[in-house]
Amino acid sequence: MEILHRLRGPNNEGVLAAVILVVIIGMSLASPAFLTPTTFFALARSSLVPLVFALGVLLVMISGGIDVSFPAIAIFAAYTTVAWSSQASFDPTLVGIFAIAIVIGALWGLLNGFVIARFRLPTLIVTLGTQGIIKGVLLTYIGSAYISAGALPPSVSEAGGAYLVDVPGSGFLHMMLVPVVLLAIAVWWMLTRTTFGRSIYAIGGDIEAARRVGIKVVRTQVLLYVLVGGLAAVGGVIFVILGRNANPQTLVGTELDIIAAVVLGGASIFGGRGSVLGTVLGVLLVQLINNNLVLIGVPSTWQRAAVGVLLLVGVSIQAFAALRSRPSAVLLEKEVSRA
Repeated sequence: MEILHRLRGPNNEGVLAAVILVVIIGMSLASPAFLTPTTFFALARSSLVPLVFALGVLLVMISGGIDVSFPAIAIFAAYTTVAWSSQASFDPTLVGIFAIAIVIGALWGLLNGFVIARFRLPTLIVTLGTQGIIKGVLLTYIGSAYISAGALPPSVSEAGGAYLVDVPGSGFLHMMLVPVVLLAIAVWWMLTRTTFGRSIYAIGGDIEAARRVGIKVVRTQVLLYVLVGGLAAVGGVIFVILGRNANPQTLVGTELDIIAAVVLGGASIFGGRGSVLGTVLGVLLVQLINNNLVLIGVPSTWQRAAVGVLLLVGVSIQAFAALRSRPSAVLLEKEVSRA
């Protein structure tokens, strides 16, 4: 029994890994074309940007919030950085591109964090407002102005064609896999090894209790959203690098996939629970569904429905678990009061 509990993991990561294995086996049986190196190279590439976004959503969800502004922040930060570099005919190198975009994303995150923490407003409403502002700015001042591969800064263009592994006829692993893996490790370390990470869990578990034990809730929340804004910007720049173009109207609308992946990965919509490993597995499962339904004969128009079903299943499991734990918590309260 103890072995099964360990295999399941604290956030059901083992169960999710088993589901992914079943999906892979099922798709392989349904379509022999699935189980090829090309499929798995494509899966790795398509998971890079969603994983960066999911790490930010994970942090917000652990703290007890929901963020839907990250795709808008991502494309705003990436597009404005690339557009400025192109118009100024100045290439600040790839590191410089990332740094400028991170500053822009962090400023939007600062706005989110300040409004949420200072005025104690619902995170969903605030981030919806931020998303609306950014979309309005992009539509008003930029419209559909598209930056093609030839107009990108040289460092971005070169990064777009840099591969770690290139197997002729089968596919490649992009260089951007390295920073994404390092980011995932950094977020895992922060959540499990730092006071800041433990504070995020505490705020999500019970914000008033966190205040009473001395956690500076306002400062932690503001720093959290600044960090999430920076992560969104990194995802936006990687998206531009992989696509070798910058379109201001892309990315917004991908929130459902990312939130579904994080919820499936075991992060609680009620706050206080979640893990990087579970988030990675959740992203892989959603990308498996999105990328390979066509191979087994399911029309691509059903992709959104499939992700929606996964999200409902993940939320329902959490709600059921919460209901099951509630009676035991009430019983414990009674026992303590009797004592």
